[in-house]
Amino acid sequence: MRPEGCEPQLIRALASMPFLDRQEMVAVTGRSTGAVYEAVQRLEDSGFCASVIHAIDPLQPARRFHLTTAGLRRLAEEEDVSLDLLLRSRPLSAQWRRSLMERLDALPAVYRLASILSGLAFPIRFRWYRSVRLDAAATLPDGKTIGIVRQGLTADRSGFAKRLWKMRDEPMPGAVLVLMADDVRLRHARRVLDTTDVPALFALEQDALRAGAGDRIWRPTRVAAAVNLPYVLERTDAGGEIPTENGPRLVSVPTDLPERGAASDMADHLLPVYLKPAEKRALDLVSDWPWITVTDLAGLLGVSVPRASQLVNPLEGFRLVTRSSSAGMRLALTDRGLALLARRDRTSVGLARKRWSAAPEDPEASFEWSNITGRRGRQLLRNAEHTAAVHGFLAALTAQAPLLGWEIVQLDPPRRASRHFRHDDRMRSVNPDAFGVLKRGETTWPFFLEWERRAVRPSTMSARLAPYLRYYSSHRPTDDHGARPAVLVVFDDEIAATHFLRVAREEMRAEGVAVPLWVSHKEAVDALGPLGRAWRTPAEWELPRALPHL
Repeated sequence: MRPEGCEPQLIRALASMPFLDRQEMVAVTGRSTGAVYEAVQRLEDSGFCASVIHAIDPLQPARRFHLTTAGLRRLAEEEDVSLDLLLRSRPLSAQWRRSLMERLDALPAVYRLASILSGLAFPIRFRWYRSVRLDAAATLPDGKTIGIVRQGLTADRSGFAKRLWKMRDEPMPGAVLVLMADDVRLRHARRVLDTTDVPALFALEQDALRAGAGDRIWRPTRVAAAVNLPYVLERTDAGGEIPTENGPRLVSVPTDLPERGAASDMADHLLPVYLKPAEKRALDLVSDWPWITVTDLAGLLGVSVPRASQLVNPLEGFRLVTRSSSAGMRLALTDRGLALLARRDRTSVGLARKRWSAAPEDPEASFEWSNITGRRGRQLLRNAEHTAAVHGFLAALTAQAPLLGWEIVQLDPPRRASRHFRHDDRMRSVNPDAFGVLKRGETTWPFFLEWERRAVRPSTMSARLAPYLRYYSSHRPTDDHGARPAVLVVFDDEIAATHFLRVAREEMRAEGVAVPLWVSHKEAVDALGPLGRAWRTPAEWELPRALPHL
């Protein structure tokens, strides 16, 4: 068939799956690479489609295509339907375009799955969702149905668990592929669905972006072994049902995307196009660690301070980040930045602002922690010295780890580091200042971080240790992480650290529970680095050791 035969097929593909790149078009249309590239060029030259350049780590920048107003009218003519009916039947309206562009950083992983599914069972019918629990779904030629759910980086653990749990109340596909942000939350989500009939399989989003059809990255809820997508499809029952959602009452034709204008005036949904991957990484880190300094941000990014400033400057220009001189030049997300990440991850904008907004309650009043709108951000700024100490420790760890051959796999802020568990028929929790995972070769080393400034009396030290005694008396540490994480406790001075070692040794002996404690103090950590010989244990408190000690 001549290459011209691709054009109607490509237009229909872009109508169902806006912002495909050309390689994804090759997969979902079944056409050759050369035919697709030539047809896309003709559509572009004719004004029927246009593209935006989009980039996220770890992928190379790609041109992602969408139908123009002329392309929408041509498709309506070919299908002999009104433009209004076309906009209601596909994700093509101005409202849909804005929504998909806000979620643009999530599209590559979802379209990667669609491409693999197309290679295994051609052709598929694909559908995006805006209001139901699924993000997307695909129907295969034999009638099998596959749902896709993505957990964004900012998704609250309990909120996402409720989202998974409530999938039971909607029509259920034959299988649900769940893309997770990290391994800890993957394990938690598997436990959430372990007692349900939801046929879910879980994989890390970063793995899904790189994986091929044969890679064993998908983990069922009740089976320890990982499987690949051909195995999943082979064992997925025919049928299943995908949800339907009511279309909007009013739809409008999207205007063609404008040329880049002033940063401060740019529409919110265009920001994922114009932000570079390094800037997005910096934005996520400021989201994770509100009120961080540029110096500590540079440490977490693994770049120089001038380079970190270069990344922050456009974020300030886009009004996504604020830098407060009254808070010691610390960085926090603006309400616009919070909304950008919340819409990317399909979480509540209002809840994000309620928790983390850096906007003052009284714009006329002086800058004080008590005048900050977001309640959790207000708490972090109130304890600015403690917050800065945690940021400094993690920045130093990030700098020192690669020098010793370790890779930083994960660093979680307090809201993701907490662990909830049942003990003596009551819900309990540990709430560390951070959680991290280091990796070298086949060795993985998870840890909790506690930076102590107030535990100076034996009774207070016992109270700080009690949650960990309860947590480590159960099997939950291994269930949560696949290993027992170390608990790193840093004090401001050596005397307090020595007293805590004695108290911890007595408490663990009394309870019969061994907590993998490593204790140090600020002076030693500053001098030797977080991974240096600055640590002591309750069992051998006179012998300083380096981390990780396995």
